[in-house]
Amino acid sequence: MAIRDLIPWSKPQELAPARDSFDPFLTLHREMNRLFDDVFRGFGSPGLSSSMEGRFGWPKVELSETDKALTVSAELPGMTEKDVQVEITNGVLTIRGEKKAEDHGEGRYFSERYYGAFERQIPLDDVQEDKVEATFKNGVLTVSLPKSDKPREGVKRIAINAA
Repeated sequence: MAIRDLIPWSKPQELAPARDSFDPFLTLHREMNRLFDDVFRGFGSPGLSSSMEGRFGWPKVELSETDKALTVSAELPGMTEKDVQVEITNGVLTIRGEKKAEDHGEGRYFSERYYGAFERQIPLDDVQEDKVEATFKNGVLTVSLPKSDKPREGVKRIAINAA
């Protein structure tokens, strides 16, 4: 599609479709989505319009932090605690599992729901890994990570001088 096709007044009147069947903003919206998909596909991502929820950033997580703890909540609708595995390795919290597809019997059907394996990794700093607790209620996994009392080791602040 050429850029001139996005501008309705650049077409000769006899070639332009009827006003009620042509929406230039909808055409522009679709073309922008296609362009963004092409860009993200070039970086190894599956693109934004093709099941973004399923492949990029699922499950959705929420992080909250206080002086004493870090809390990670993940939305996992339709799952139970048996479907999910939580572990900490080398300072990284990993949430993984699999949501199995439901059998709808014979016939065709359409679904926008995501099924399959997933994994989210969240880097951690200054937490007491031996005191981590996880709970699962109403499709929400909550992981509480108490912070360490000792300061981070191996961190050195570098002063920046004006040139």
